[in-house]
Amino acid sequence: MIALLLLVATSLLWTTLRTGISPMPSSGKARRVMLKASEAGGNGVIVDLGSGWGGLLFALARQYPERKIIGYELSWLPWLYSRLFGMLLGLRNVEVYHRDFRKADLSETSQICCYLHPKGMQWLADKLAAEAQSGTTLISNTFALPDFDPVQTITLDDLHRSNIYIYQL
Repeated sequence: MIALLLLVATSLLWTTLRTGISPMPSSGKARRVMLKASEAGGNGVIVDLGSGWGGLLFALARQYPERKIIGYELSWLPWLYSRLFGMLLGLRNVEVYHRDFRKADLSETSQICCYLHPKGMQWLADKLAAEAQSGTTLISNTFALPDFDPVQTITLDDLHRSNIYIYQL
């Protein structure tokens, strides 16, 4: 049991050091606002970058059962949890990849959701400048996308007065 706990802790620490952020779930308030904002975001594939434990991923899958929902997560424990929990929930429209989103093809994506960190948002800005199709919607929890102007910023009524940024690319 102790060996398993050490393995889990080491894995989370390693991924945190590698990516610059630990797998952090979106708050319930943020998730609800992001789901509401997603209603204006086209009809194609929805991608959750840094999908973590799958809270937003599964909510999107339940809200849009006819759409393909893809999650990218580097930390193996949250990725494994999301894979297994998605199967247990019977969510056939969800795919979760243990892969760096910087290596993913986002050109066919109609909507992107994320809760990254400043460096991750810079990586995403560079990637979107090269790949995003016109009309793609980006919904970001807490962190703004450098060099892009949001079409809307929603300030949450939470302890940190967190922002949800909505972009039309």
